[in-house]
Amino acid sequence: MHPTVSTKKRILFLLFLSFAVVFGLMMRLFFIQVVKGEEYQKMALPQWTLDVSLSGKRGYIFDRNGKVLAENASVSKISVIPKEIPDSKRQVVAETLASILGLDRQKVLERISNKNLQEVLIAKQVDEEKAKAILRLNIDGVIVSEDMKRFYPEGTLACHVLGFTGIDNQGLDGIELVFDNFLRGIPGKSTTPMDAIGRKIDTGEEEYFEPLPGYNVVLTIDETIQHFAEKALNQAMVHSKPSKGAVAIVMDPKTGEILALANRPNFDPNDPFEGPEEEWYRRWRNKAISDSYEPGSVFKTITASAALEEKVVSLHEQFYCPGYTTVAGHRINCWATHGSEDFVKGVQNSCNVVFVTVGQRLGVEKLYKYIRDFGFGKTTGILLPGEAPGLVLSEERVGPVELATNSFGQGIAVTPLQMITAVAAIANGGKLMQPQIVKAIVDSKGKVVKEFKPKIVRRVISKETSATMREILKSVVAEGTGKAGYIEGFDVAGKTGTTEKYMPGKYVASFVGFAPADDPKVIVLVVIDEPNNPETHFGSQLAAPVVKSILDDTLKYLEVKPKGVKKPETVMVPDVRNMKLYEAERIILENKLDFILQGNGDTVFDQVPKPGALVNENTKIILYLNGVSTEEVVVPDLKGKSVKEATEILNSLGLRIKIKGTGFAVDQSPKEGTLVKRGEVVEVEFRPKEN
Repeated sequence: MHPTVSTKKRILFLLFLSFAVVFGLMMRLFFIQVVKGEEYQKMALPQWTLDVSLSGKRGYIFDRNGKVLAENASVSKISVIPKEIPDSKRQVVAETLASILGLDRQKVLERISNKNLQEVLIAKQVDEEKAKAILRLNIDGVIVSEDMKRFYPEGTLACHVLGFTGIDNQGLDGIELVFDNFLRGIPGKSTTPMDAIGRKIDTGEEEYFEPLPGYNVVLTIDETIQHFAEKALNQAMVHSKPSKGAVAIVMDPKTGEILALANRPNFDPNDPFEGPEEEWYRRWRNKAISDSYEPGSVFKTITASAALEEKVVSLHEQFYCPGYTTVAGHRINCWATHGSEDFVKGVQNSCNVVFVTVGQRLGVEKLYKYIRDFGFGKTTGILLPGEAPGLVLSEERVGPVELATNSFGQGIAVTPLQMITAVAAIANGGKLMQPQIVKAIVDSKGKVVKEFKPKIVRRVISKETSATMREILKSVVAEGTGKAGYIEGFDVAGKTGTTEKYMPGKYVASFVGFAPADDPKVIVLVVIDEPNNPETHFGSQLAAPVVKSILDDTLKYLEVKPKGVKKPETVMVPDVRNMKLYEAERIILENKLDFILQGNGDTVFDQVPKPGALVNENTKIILYLNGVSTEEVVVPDLKGKSVKEATEILNSLGLRIKIKGTGFAVDQSPKEGTLVKRGEVVEVEFRPKEN
């Protein structure tokens, strides 16, 4: 039987259709394998392999001498391959991991139950003991791999410089944050073949891509000097009990390199999140660069430098301080009545009246030129996060009163870093240096990748003015308000500062000092914010001893050869209370002191200064006879005394002076011998001698 034509047509159609289908499949296969082959292979690769990320070692942080300040501790991370854990064992595995790692069991169970994920991270930075406990259980699908944790071997030392890292070893503060891209290593990975249902193939070959370490950062900080600063600051916290903490900065004035930087309160970067959350930010805050304060009398170094540079004052020009001055109808007090004094003595006495006068001579334009040139009102550019620019009024807003207060450091806000950088320029010959905290970035083999060299921002005063200021500031420590900063065998130069905040009874005490004065090797600034010492709040008594401690330790450490001016002779005041007058007078004179008698009688009832106080030779000790109240004093005879002599005598008795005329005292009210209360005013009339 022969096929019909219609049958042949159907066979031909089916044959053509079969060829078309086969051709279509071949084209589709060609499209999949050739055209889309690479793309589909990439999509399939994660299903064929298991990739485990390997952390790159974070770079080290060293001090200037190679001492390790931040390194890595070897820890582990725990991961799970969900597809390798049978459903029947999932609950037990979750409970086991949660128990060892101290995690929430339900959250662990939810994570290991997600079969859509190849690998689930359970915990990072797991210590060795816990990691070994998990390894001993030999649970299928649980991976224990190498991880890194940041470790700071010196604990809290230089914590505000170093900063700290997070759980993923990313920098969160300090150098760790600013140089995170350099410090962070490049991760590696290991690749393991997987079967069709996502299980590891034991016989498969693993690929290993080694992680690369990050670069190392070398700081300008000297670990030993940092210890000196931290030790002294700890003592200051005990002695001064400041409500808002304290700051100490040590710098090489010639290079701008910071040798130490410490803040209180502080924290341990190994555990920065310790304690209540509201305390974290207070402890992390780097007050040295982030907090602005009114510098007070330390700022007088800037005004004095500007005045000498502009030649609006001479060293021995005479001034007169009655205890206050009036500017545009506003009374501006000085902290004491200094009487007649030259410019150098005015700096030694930290006399507001002298500096108001000098500021007026400079004028707004010139004073503000130096304020800007010394770097106030803008950031220094230090490589640390959170630097504040301070606060300087625009010149348009500065009137006579603002000019006067700015001249002695009020009405202007600066950071401690700005202040020490400015005074360093006065000390080093007149060059404003950019503060440096990093010396270099080096690779793991010690090769320098980037070097940070000292940078001169600008010249602010001449070498001659700088030399003059060094001598003046040396005299402040030797003879003036900075005596507590004196170090035997060294010429120390410095300036005190005490500022009352805009809250009654709240002060900032500070002192800046450098040595040796003729060739400064180191400069130190200490700022104590809101001290609560019941005896004093003055920078000369609270901050100066802290600077002295740091300077003394540092100069010896740097092997700076001692020399310097002879220390002014001081005497400890003897106790002559309850002695007969003749005996008390003998002891006072034998100790190279002088005395003033108050009251009548033959027995010493009380004395000022009190026993044990350290005073200069020839200081007058006030002896109160019999039962005379120390709240009342006898007005002395001032006839024939100069303005300076009369002022000093009355001040020593706790009395104030009102001066009429010039020359020598010819009359006074109240009269000599009158019993008055301390603090009362004695009006003294002066006339030239020839009249």
